[in-house]
Amino acid sequence: MPHIYPFADFWPFYILFSIGVGAVLFISLRTFKPESHEVSIREATVAALSWFGFALLFNVLLFFYTRWHLSAEPALAMVLGSTPDELARRTSLEFLSGYLVEKSLAVDNLFVFIVIFRFFSIAPQYQHRVLFYGLFGAILLRALFIATGAVVMEIPWVIVVFGLFLIWQGISVLRGKEPEIHPEKNRVLRALNRLLPVSKQLDGQRFFTRESGKLLVTPLFLALVFVEITDIMFAFDSVPAIFGLTREPLVVFTSNIFAVIDLRALYFLLAAFVARFHYLSTGLSFVLIFIGSKMAFLDPLLGEDVPTEISLLVVLGIIVGSILLSLVKPPAKERDAA
Repeated sequence: MPHIYPFADFWPFYILFSIGVGAVLFISLRTFKPESHEVSIREATVAALSWFGFALLFNVLLFFYTRWHLSAEPALAMVLGSTPDELARRTSLEFLSGYLVEKSLAVDNLFVFIVIFRFFSIAPQYQHRVLFYGLFGAILLRALFIATGAVVMEIPWVIVVFGLFLIWQGISVLRGKEPEIHPEKNRVLRALNRLLPVSKQLDGQRFFTRESGKLLVTPLFLALVFVEITDIMFAFDSVPAIFGLTREPLVVFTSNIFAVIDLRALYFLLAAFVARFHYLSTGLSFVLIFIGSKMAFLDPLLGEDVPTEISLLVVLGIIVGSILLSLVKPPAKERDAA
């Protein structure tokens, strides 16, 4: 199936987009600094809302540019079987759907960040430094995942395999078999401990320190490594899920990056409250099952993709419903205490 934005023609956009994101991150560094201070609710709110605003602005620009691009290429719109207006609207909704799914699935990362920081005894004033620098590794890793996915998703049976994988992941979460995070058992960290001399204590916000003239890595560096490891784990779910909503690699890439960027700010904003959304994991499992079923069964049976509007409404309904249910029906411990 032809793409609206084939990589061979639009590769300069990927470079310019990455440069633009880097520039905005550099500017935000002046106000949302990764230095040794505890991030306030105000700082986290400003950062989260700013990135959300950038994502919405980009989506609006994507709509108008897609309509202009297809109006200038009527043959492409004809091959895709719709009008420029309809294709632009669908592309915009696909971006919004991908952004929403990635953002929702990424909420699980918040729990993992809490575990990591507790295990390595990272004080609140140093946590943002770990998450900020971990962001660059996350962007690079997601780009590699998406580039690989864009190639393999051109093979029809791979789409079915990914769909079945997402269904299996969703059922596993429902059955309480979601993989647990145990830093003390991680093989990569064990290898680092053997290969690199590790300091027993923090040295402020430094990733490396010297003791008796010997260069050592600090627990802050180990926390950074583990943040990157967990991002790889979560990318195995999130990237195929977004490919289940759109076949446009450009939409997958941009929606994924926008969703990942402000996750660090959301951590400081929601870490204290995220445990209250105890039904969210159940809701996300149904999201994975729905997208997996769409890829493996619904799309082939219909002979075409499930309309983007329906996918967006289903995903949004499940997520909002699980959050509202969590608020209406608090955890059993809170009910007993009340």
